[in-house]
Amino acid sequence: MKRRLTAGLISPSTIKFIDFARKARDYSVYDFIHGYVYARWPYLYIEIGTGEHPIANRYRPLFSKILSGLDRIRPKDSKKYGDGVDTQVAFADTYHGKVVSLEAARQLVMINEPIELPNLENVIPYKKATDLIMQNPDHIVALQCPCRTARPNPCTPLDVCLIIGEPFAGFVIDHHPGRARWINPEEAAQILREEDERGHVHHAFFKDAMLGRFYAICNCCDCCCGAMQAHRNGVPMLASSGYICETNELLCIGCETCVDYCQFGAIMIIDGFSNISKDECMGCGVCVDKCESGALSLVLDLERGIPLDIKQLMNNIQQNAP
Repeated sequence: MKRRLTAGLISPSTIKFIDFARKARDYSVYDFIHGYVYARWPYLYIEIGTGEHPIANRYRPLFSKILSGLDRIRPKDSKKYGDGVDTQVAFADTYHGKVVSLEAARQLVMINEPIELPNLENVIPYKKATDLIMQNPDHIVALQCPCRTARPNPCTPLDVCLIIGEPFAGFVIDHHPGRARWINPEEAAQILREEDERGHVHHAFFKDAMLGRFYAICNCCDCCCGAMQAHRNGVPMLASSGYICETNELLCIGCETCVDYCQFGAIMIIDGFSNISKDECMGCGVCVDKCESGALSLVLDLERGIPLDIKQLMNNIQQNAP
């Protein structure tokens, strides 16, 4: 009886979100409220976060205090990391993106079966939100990017944020019908290809308030993306793909195309050749695709993390299974 009364007051997608939240590990009431606000009003949330909303400037000290309050030790984290281990949780640990190549992003949208890869700390180097668990992975929604819509002169098209799996896709389509649409995996792959051609970077996003796991692929440009903006300002919200770009000077003609396309400002032309900063390069591969002389290539660099390669991760699990 109680469930029927609740169902009459709350949307089915919200009820589904609540059901998933109850089953999620280390998921508090605070996390649920935060997740609901984030998913229900993402445009206001991002406008305030990026400083584009008038309220952000008026109450900047208050928001700074709220964000600094997130940089604290949470009691539940000590169970996960054990006594004597640094459990300080920074804002970037709660909301972050993993840079992925076009092929890795394509794999994420073409999954046709449920996936459960918890605790990917070796792939996702953060203390929270490290699970890749996908129910109904073929449920994909193209959402108008909150970061782009927040900007006065945004990059287009707008509907390039891919919300993947449940309960996220159903919740977004239910609450943002004018800004979201159902798409199939092939359409999602096409969006990824087109964004790659525009020189935009693919990020797999994770958030503690979104059940502590992966929920979306965003296609990002440094002029609009709030996460890239925060990363530039010293908040380490983005993790390297696990690759780094290298230049073959025998092939490089110093055309500067790679400089124009690099979203992370990692490339300069020095002595007629592209010079890549290892500290700034995130291994997205955008410049590699744009180099007509074939002078650039991605090289695996495990010191920068393990690539988010679904096929490889699943193969590793199968090989280690008893």
